[in-house]
Amino acid sequence: MSIATGTGDQGDSGLLGGVRVSKDHARLEAYGTMDELNAAISVALSHDIPEAVTAQLEQLSHWLFDLGTDFATPRAGLAEGPALRIGTVQIDALTAWIHALEAELPPLRAFILPGGSKGAAALHLARTICRRAERRVVTHMNASGEGKTGMIFLNRLSDLLFLHARAANVAAGRGDVEWKSS
Repeated sequence: MSIATGTGDQGDSGLLGGVRVSKDHARLEAYGTMDELNAAISVALSHDIPEAVTAQLEQLSHWLFDLGTDFATPRAGLAEGPALRIGTVQIDALTAWIHALEAELPPLRAFILPGGSKGAAALHLARTICRRAERRVVTHMNASGEGKTGMIFLNRLSDLLFLHARAANVAAGRGDVEWKSS
């Protein structure tokens, strides 16, 4: 089967189950931004980052694909719809990873800017894309009532990516780039 089917040539796209929606539909914006986030995580993985961070990012890539599938499935997670692939188990894992990293990293003493090592910069970029995905999920959630679990997952994930960036700087022997007011 060819990837070039031509089915989207009229500006619409198929969801799982066969429903077609406009390519600028809030649902597609949400899971399209998750796909972009997954690509940014892949870029971060191509840099020299700590092994523990790498292992988590590899797991996160799979979870993000699952989350995108949840968003590509109308009514997923609702009483009359299919079960979600991403839920409290994954959110709890993110929270545990956050607490573990917070215990290892030096305390924050100032706001920090994206940057430092190449790995940290790539992780900060992934974090900002994650925040955009979260905003797209909120837009979809407000229109449909679907997506709260995904919003919570992405909120937690952006916090984790922030800490991953800090951990990458520590591993590279670089400090965080502290913000200095003009």
